[in-house]
Amino acid sequence: MRSAWVVVLALVAGLVAPVPAMAVVRSPGECATSLECTAAEIDRMTVAQRLEFLRLVQSGPAAGLGAPDRWRNIEGVLAFFHDHGLGTPGTWISHVDAAILEGIERGVALALGRSTDGYGNPGSARWAAYLSRLHRGELTVRNEHDRAWSEAEQASTEHGVAMAEQLHGLRPTAVERRFFLFSEFYRWSLRNRPVVLDLLLIYGALLNPVLILRRVPFVDWLTDVRESTPSRKGSEMAYAYAQLDPVNGAFSTVDLLFAYIPELFEEFQATR
Repeated sequence: MRSAWVVVLALVAGLVAPVPAMAVVRSPGECATSLECTAAEIDRMTVAQRLEFLRLVQSGPAAGLGAPDRWRNIEGVLAFFHDHGLGTPGTWISHVDAAILEGIERGVALALGRSTDGYGNPGSARWAAYLSRLHRGELTVRNEHDRAWSEAEQASTEHGVAMAEQLHGLRPTAVERRFFLFSEFYRWSLRNRPVVLDLLLIYGALLNPVLILRRVPFVDWLTDVRESTPSRKGSEMAYAYAQLDPVNGAFSTVDLLFAYIPELFEEFQATR
C-alpha cells in the first residue's frame, strides 16, 4: 500500500513540477526588429529565413543609418546557397554565415546606440564604425568605403570560422574550402582595388582584350556591395571551379583571377 502511495505522489509531483521552457524561436522579423538574435539562433534559421532577416535589417533599422542596401552582395550569396541546398543549420557553412549576419545585426544595434554588447563578435564593432562613418558621410571615396566594408565582414567571417571549427568541431569539405578561398579573394579585392586594377591591366589581354579598356567600370560593378547579381553569379562560378581538384589542392591569386574574371566580365558586358 505504501509503495502505491509513493507512485501516486510521484505522479502528482510530476504534474505540478515546472516544465523546462523550450527555446524561443524568433522569426526573421522579430530578429530584425530587436537586433538581439545570436549566431546560434541565426544558425537555426533556414537560408530563406536568413535572406528575409537580412533584407528586413536593411529596410528597417539600417535604413536609418543610410544603409538600406549595403549588404545586397550577401543577399546574392544567400540566394546561391538556397538554390544549391547549402548552408543548412548546423553545418560549417551555416555557422560561418550565422556569424557574418550576427556581426551585421549587432553592428547596426551598436551604431544606433541600442546596446554596447557585440556578442563577442569582433565584426560587430567594425560594422558599427563603418555604419557610423557612412551615416556621417565620410565614406564617399570608393576605396575607403570598400576597405571599411571588407574589414568588417572579414572580422565576422574569421570569427565564424573559429566558432565552426573550434567550438563546434566542424571542418569544411575540400570543395567548401576552395569555395571559401573565392570569397576571401572577393574581400581581398575590396581592400586592394588598385592592385586588382593593375592585375587586370597586366593579364587582361590574356582574359579578354576589351577588359583592359573597361576594367574600371567592371571592377566597380563586381565589387559593388549594393548589387546582388555579381555575388550570386560569382558564387555559381566559384562553386563550379571549387569542385575541380587543383594541383597541390590550392589556388594562387592569378589562378583565381583567371578562373573568376572571364565569365563575370561577360555577365558585366551583357548588363551594361
